[in-house]
Amino acid sequence: MYIIVVGGGKVGFYLTKTLLAEGYEVLLIERDPSKVDYFNEQLGGVALRGDGAESSVLDAAGAGRADVVIAVTGEDEDNLVVCQMAKLAFKVEKTIARVNNPKNEPIFKMLGIDVTVSHTAHIMNIIEQAIPETPYIHLLNLQHPDLAIVDLKVGQDSPVNGVTMGDIDLPDDCIIAAVLRGPDLIIPADSTELRSGDDVIAITHTDQEDALRRLLI
Repeated sequence: MYIIVVGGGKVGFYLTKTLLAEGYEVLLIERDPSKVDYFNEQLGGVALRGDGAESSVLDAAGAGRADVVIAVTGEDEDNLVVCQMAKLAFKVEKTIARVNNPKNEPIFKMLGIDVTVSHTAHIMNIIEQAIPETPYIHLLNLQHPDLAIVDLKVGQDSPVNGVTMGDIDLPDDCIIAAVLRGPDLIIPADSTELRSGDDVIAITHTDQEDALRRLLI
């Protein structure tokens, strides 16, 4: 697998180093000539000087045969242009973009970027999961912008406590995919009874998240 990484900051350097250690063929594109010299000295001639948002640089990097292009510069605009150029001009199958401002994620997804990575959003998820009394955790936005995976803990006073799945009136287009009860993973059926303390993993439309939270918590 051939991977092109655009952006030679700390993220780009350590990502390239890790991918090389895993046995992938990797090329790192960076504008700063001094960084390029350092990367080639440290990693063995895997860095190319240039602007990854320019088609001529991507062409010189062999983007036409790349399996993945990963843009991790410090500028969201550059990362977006790099990934769009890779997909539209070089037909790269998979593009991954670092998103520094999480508010830009919907734009990236709307414009066809396959995967976005937001450090801010990731840190917020870690904080939420580190607080044990938090009964509701937004786990993941799916590729469809209106869908999300959430984790909700059934409360003692929840209207569904002690009720079987077949008797629960879930919000429209909401699916309970799994129930975690202690060490047990339960794939729910109509006869599955929800209990206080159960962790419910659900797939829901984002505009139904509040209704689902009120029902289960």
